[in-house]
Amino acid sequence: MGRKWNNIKEKKASKDANTSRVYAKFGVEIYVAAKKGEPDPESNRALKVVLERAKTYNVPKAIIDRALDKAKGSADENYHELRYEGFGPNGSMVIVDTLTNNVNRTAPAVRSAFNKHGGSMGVSGSVAYMFDSTAVFGVTGKSLDEVMELMLEADVDVRDILEEDEAVIVYAEPDQFHAVQEAFKSAGITEFTVAELTMLAQNDIELQPDAQLQFEKLIDALEDLEDVQQVYHNVELSE
Repeated sequence: MGRKWNNIKEKKASKDANTSRVYAKFGVEIYVAAKKGEPDPESNRALKVVLERAKTYNVPKAIIDRALDKAKGSADENYHELRYEGFGPNGSMVIVDTLTNNVNRTAPAVRSAFNKHGGSMGVSGSVAYMFDSTAVFGVTGKSLDEVMELMLEADVDVRDILEEDEAVIVYAEPDQFHAVQEAFKSAGITEFTVAELTMLAQNDIELQPDAQLQFEKLIDALEDLEDVQQVYHNVELSE
């Protein structure tokens, strides 16, 4: 599981280095989540998850408020949640989650990114079966035993709890996201190094340096696309 945590760290570091792009994507995601229900995180669980994730990426309050105000107002942009699956160099697998207000724009852009960087689009289900939807939380200042005790006391169903790089990482079923969060909050923990709903590959692969360089260019090209919210893959990235 540590290898999976390494990929999550790499992904977060990449996002932290591209703040303006990340903030714009969160603005759309917050707006869409708020429009699905009430624009109040206490009554809208999907919105609460997005806001918790945004907090770990230090998304400014002004951007969050703007998206919520837009959802409360008369704006009625129609966004579609679409998932694309594909293959990169040497059998690598990629999942691309998008939010788009122009379906005719998104698929060709994703396909072009794959084609330009040694990959190919797959059909729905060709890749996703090799990934597990997972809630991931990271905290500091607590020991592994203390976190395990917290989860046991709260009767939270977790997959795994590990110590990684001076943090304790909790992996749980996606429907346990709020239960894990509340267990931590009951102990006074409200700051997380990571709070994500993600897709973790069941088996990671390693690529040779040339193939990894090509793969990284593919991931960068996909993440640069306006409609792309999340990119998941099964490659263990090495420095």
